[in-house]
Amino acid sequence: MAPASSTLERDARRVHAQNHGAINPGEIAIGVVIGRTSEFFDFFVYAIASVIVFPRLVFPFVDPLTGTIYSFAIFALAFVARPIGTTIFTAVDRAYGKSAKMTIALFLLGCSTVAIAFLPSYDRVGIAVVWVLAILRIGQGLALGGTWDGLASLLAMNAPQERRGWYAMLPQLGAPLGLIVASMLFAFFVGNLSAEDFYSWGWRYPFFVAFAINVVALFARLRIVVTPEYTQLFESRALEPSPVFETLRKQGHIVASGTFAPLASFALFHMVTVFPLSWIYLFTKENPTRFLIIEGIAAMFGIVAILVSGLVADRVGRPALLMGSAIAIAAFSGFAPQLLDAGPVGETVFMVLGFILLGLSFGQSSGSLASSFLTQYRYTGSALTSDLAWLFGAGFAPLVALLLSSNFGLLSAGAYLLSGAICTIVALRLNWHSEAHE
Repeated sequence: MAPASSTLERDARRVHAQNHGAINPGEIAIGVVIGRTSEFFDFFVYAIASVIVFPRLVFPFVDPLTGTIYSFAIFALAFVARPIGTTIFTAVDRAYGKSAKMTIALFLLGCSTVAIAFLPSYDRVGIAVVWVLAILRIGQGLALGGTWDGLASLLAMNAPQERRGWYAMLPQLGAPLGLIVASMLFAFFVGNLSAEDFYSWGWRYPFFVAFAINVVALFARLRIVVTPEYTQLFESRALEPSPVFETLRKQGHIVASGTFAPLASFALFHMVTVFPLSWIYLFTKENPTRFLIIEGIAAMFGIVAILVSGLVADRVGRPALLMGSAIAIAAFSGFAPQLLDAGPVGETVFMVLGFILLGLSFGQSSGSLASSFLTQYRYTGSALTSDLAWLFGAGFAPLVALLLSSNFGLLSAGAYLLSGAICTIVALRLNWHSEAHE
């Protein structure tokens, strides 16, 4: 893997040399958005398949609801594995450099994803398919832990002081962009193939596409990582990976605060992406194609809201925007989930409102407390904070929301979302309180 990494690095340096000149924030932003879009595309391809494919392909021996619950349990494995991946790949980063780490991680991510496209059915291999799917999902999670490249931190450091909020939201655009591409791909295959063809081969194509996108993303990231500016920041310790356990020992309290500060946003993330698709698919007679299209359109509202979050954050500050968004999400949780039971109009209102709120909060949720880390721990601390926020805020959200709503009604799913909003409000208040006494 090291020779391949060196070749890629030389190619990236050659591209950089041909474009002579320093990397500016706009160019960094392009690399960040491409990288995040590829990650989220992988993420959503698997998430959609967890609802409409795996319960039938992998768990046909149970009823559809139980099969989806099992599928969501495997879905969560990637979030459990992600901090482990960060630990492993931080060691690789320290020993061999970022280009080697990213090449290995993205290769593992791409291979784990494309291998799912060849997944046999339960009817052919029996219970072994469950173990294979779980192993590949863990592989995705380990790889995601290694794809942390520090580009968002580099972007923030190179952004003008008065536009930090604007540049902070740019990496978050990858989420709705990845969702739009994934949902439209599945909508096309579900809508244009017979059920037999879709479950035989049609669902596999988005997983093939994911590998190609990962190759593009690797070059886009290496284009930035090997620049002299990035190397200088690395050498000055601004982006140096510190040992994971040392970071937790020295800065664990900041990791904990950063984990819970964006919890409302991350809980809402799955409440408007994965969970509603499962509810519609299981408890209504609606064709999933139409809802996937609604989801893609609602994600466009999310893109606009993320852009707006950058403008608002530069006026009122990121903590204030996160606090306001958490309060709005708390209010949303009291009535919105029930809209999923209100027919096509209610579903559309739920999705559009949800994505607007998600865009405003998610747009500024990344690294909201990154500046609180000591410089030498910022790179690894930010990676761990992201991993743990996804684990606690989003990893089990579809599973918990489906379990609650199927047993106690949609109001209970709203209560789950409310708990995330409360965690964010408390974490932000505690952080403000500690800053006031420093």
